[in-house]
Amino acid sequence: MADAKRPKSPATLTETVARDYHTVALVLQGGGALGAYQAGVYQALAEADLQPTWLAGISIGALNAAIIAGNAPERRAERLREFWETICQQPLLPGARAFDMSAWPLLWQNGISSLAAWRAMTEGQAGFFQPRLGPLLPWHTSPASASWYDTAPLRATLERLVDFDRINDARTMRVSVGAVNVRSGDFTYFDNTRDTLRSEHFMASAALPPGFPAVEIDGEFYWDGGVVSNTPLYKVLSERPSRDTLVFQVDLWNAHGSLPRDLVQVAERSKEIQYSSRTRLMTEFMRRTQEHRRLLHDVMALVPEDRRNDPAYRRAVARSAAALTNVIHLIYRDKPYESHYKDYEFSGASMHGHWQSGLEDMRHTLAHPQWLAAPDPEDPFVTHDVHRGEAR
Repeated sequence: MADAKRPKSPATLTETVARDYHTVALVLQGGGALGAYQAGVYQALAEADLQPTWLAGISIGALNAAIIAGNAPERRAERLREFWETICQQPLLPGARAFDMSAWPLLWQNGISSLAAWRAMTEGQAGFFQPRLGPLLPWHTSPASASWYDTAPLRATLERLVDFDRINDARTMRVSVGAVNVRSGDFTYFDNTRDTLRSEHFMASAALPPGFPAVEIDGEFYWDGGVVSNTPLYKVLSERPSRDTLVFQVDLWNAHGSLPRDLVQVAERSKEIQYSSRTRLMTEFMRRTQEHRRLLHDVMALVPEDRRNDPAYRRAVARSAAALTNVIHLIYRDKPYESHYKDYEFSGASMHGHWQSGLEDMRHTLAHPQWLAAPDPEDPFVTHDVHRGEAR
């Protein structure tokens, strides 16, 4: 009878995560066409029945977040596939269905990839953006038209694939997307716990100038959040009050790379450095902050009861935190044929390759359930670099 009353141990990874963490956050960086990698990551999470409770995205990460949060769990991966297959078609003379070119000679792969990027620049992408007629002509003199491309097709795609009533039910899933106020230069997050999110909020987060136009929201115009910061990791880690959190941080740009040897490599490397947003630096900063807050929490527990009404004690308690944080860091790894245009190379072949990479990386992560274990209170903030396969 005693055994019958003993609490059962979690039987699955999903149950273990639900027991150990209050919040499961999926944090999605910007990176244009590389964002299919994030879709593959999400598919693997869905296969394991690990649904995030908080989605935070910038740029293409915000668009992926809209598709995920705006659909029922059983349809999310399917809708992501539909979204990516839609925006990876050229409007003029659409190419053949995606094919595997991994066995082709590298020179051919590079040629096909560069052709797809050239077509994106000249033709746009169906369901995403289209070239403006005469963008430098005098009638393009408003913030909403000062761009090389028109993103009206994206609005139609989002409104077809996304249920915004579902997105705005914060009880189901919290959603945060970052953008920059063009007039003030202030970075802001639109969040379904305080804002009613519409298609324009996600479009604003992905409005990278000068390619895409600023998006008007409540009388103000906004650009892509990546202009200031390309990762919403800080938004999740600085939330108050702090809660035990598991973060899947999915980056599309690698801060580390080889020295460039020609101008093409210079263009690619500078873009990687610019948009990687120093994720590891921010993670280390938040680690130290969390450790200090945990130490303050432990010290405050030593204060005698008769001193706990002191204003200094109350201020210190407000700044302390006992929360545990585990950051699982996944970074897209470049393909040998890719170049500086990889973020606007929307070929079906590359999209499927990015997707498969994300799927495999996340499956590899989930095959190591110890990486998802709650941190020890003595070490309240841990990170796991999937490609290094180690805790930090």
